[in-house]
Amino acid sequence: QVGLVESGGGSVQSGGSLNLSCVTLGYRYPTYCMAWFRQAPGKEREGVAAIDDDGRTTYAESVKSRFIFSQGNAKNTMSLQMNSLKAEDTAMYYCASRPRPSGGPCRIIPGDFGDWGQGTQVTVSA
Repeated sequence: QVGLVESGGGSVQSGGSLNLSCVTLGYRYPTYCMAWFRQAPGKEREGVAAIDDDGRTTYAESVKSRFIFSQGNAKNTMSLQMNSLKAEDTAMYYCASRPRPSGGPCRIIPGDFGDWGQGTQVTVSA
């Protein structure tokens, strides 16, 4: 069982930045996909970004050039740097992981992932 704990959410004004962290507790897949998803009230959960154990990243079009998903400084920690935040980025952000599938990049589709954190709230005021 993979345990995931998110942190770093908060409230910022439009144009501001936040850095979210996801820590993997316990077992970690030898090869993996890790991803961030978000869900705003009344909306479906949507993919934000994914990274695999080789460091290859995938981003949703809505966050490209603004968000950076990378290996964090601490072991078993992933970092999502969010810049130029907009009101529409307001949501609960979830970290997720899964074993990396063979033959392709990590997709940021909720149904692909089996391990989830509890989420961290990001609120961006206009």
